[in-house]
Amino acid sequence: MNETIVGMHQPNILPWIGYFYKIFQSDVFILVDDIQFIKSGSSYTNSFSINERGKSIKLTIPIKRVKGVTQNINEIYPINNEWKRKYKKRIELAYCKCPYYKEEKDFIFELLSTPIENQSKYNIHLIKEITKRLDITTKIEISSLMESTYISNPTERIIQLAKLANATSYISGRGGDNYQEHKLFRENNIKLIYSNFIDFEYPQYRTQNFVKGLSIIDAIFNIGFKNLKKQFEEMKNESSKSNI
Repeated sequence: MNETIVGMHQPNILPWIGYFYKIFQSDVFILVDDIQFIKSGSSYTNSFSINERGKSIKLTIPIKRVKGVTQNINEIYPINNEWKRKYKKRIELAYCKCPYYKEEKDFIFELLSTPIENQSKYNIHLIKEITKRLDITTKIEISSLMESTYISNPTERIIQLAKLANATSYISGRGGDNYQEHKLFRENNIKLIYSNFIDFEYPQYRTQNFVKGLSIIDAIFNIGFKNLKKQFEEMKNESSKSNI
């Protein structure tokens, strides 16, 4: 039987490069949009970070909240679209002198201008388009569109979705070890593997010490899509050599 590696994550807005490397490592990647959105504050669903003069700055999209109502990620909407104009200006000021800004600005700003109101659908659109631009052919699925049922146990939920995608292996981030039940993967004949992503450094404009964990747009404007994809391929090749 052919190996099918399945990865999954919540549909974050303009995620960091490690998120896209996990998509690159997967045969199928599931965007889990039908789980609860946090009751207060912000999450990566509605916030991302950029580099402003060597500092990580978080940009947050204000979300409409319904008092006393639990909202899933695919049920949230921004208060208005003013954030798009405001944050595009912040991005322009932060990155306008980067090597790949002129080449990629139209692509990024057109994405940000996408007229999709639902935050989850908006994020999913951005993720898919950036994945295409990276020439990554991973099949992307949406959990709310799959024939799944509600399961409160996180590991059982992962296994349910993985099975629906015909997974032989599930690729996890290192943080998954804090809650995943390894025994359940073994019982369901799904191999648990971990992403080998290393937060590599690249030239960042106006930065003395490399700033980690930023949105992928930081790498896009600083090194471009082709160089980023090349880095992904090199990491994957190195990982393959170490497993021989």
